[in-house]
Amino acid sequence: MPRTTVIIFMDTNGTAPLLKWLDVQSSKVQDKCIVKIERLGEMGYELRRPEADLLRDGIYELRVAHRSIQYRILYFFCENMAIISHGLKKESEVPDKDIELALKRLEMFKLNPQRHTYEHEEEIS
Repeated sequence: MPRTTVIIFMDTNGTAPLLKWLDVQSSKVQDKCIVKIERLGEMGYELRRPEADLLRDGIYELRVAHRSIQYRILYFFCENMAIISHGLKKESEVPDKDIELALKRLEMFKLNPQRHTYEHEEEIS
């Protein structure tokens, strides 16, 4: 099975919502989220419960738990790429507003993939 390219969505203002959200999480949660994102790259569409699940309308979630708190990373597929929209803490179910936000970002990405692809600038030491 070929590796899936994982892209982090970038808003029109140049920020990456996932990275902004991850920055305020504990290092343990960050580590667990990174592992799930790596698994998404390895497995792509084949990633299933308990690690991932389809919510609706082409929006999926990566599922992370830490200390009885449920974290979710929403993503969607475009061609052979997985695009990560954003992360959230979940209480009972993923709120519709978060799914709608991911759907909006899916449309934005389809219209202009380059504008909405976060490019990590490597530091040169």
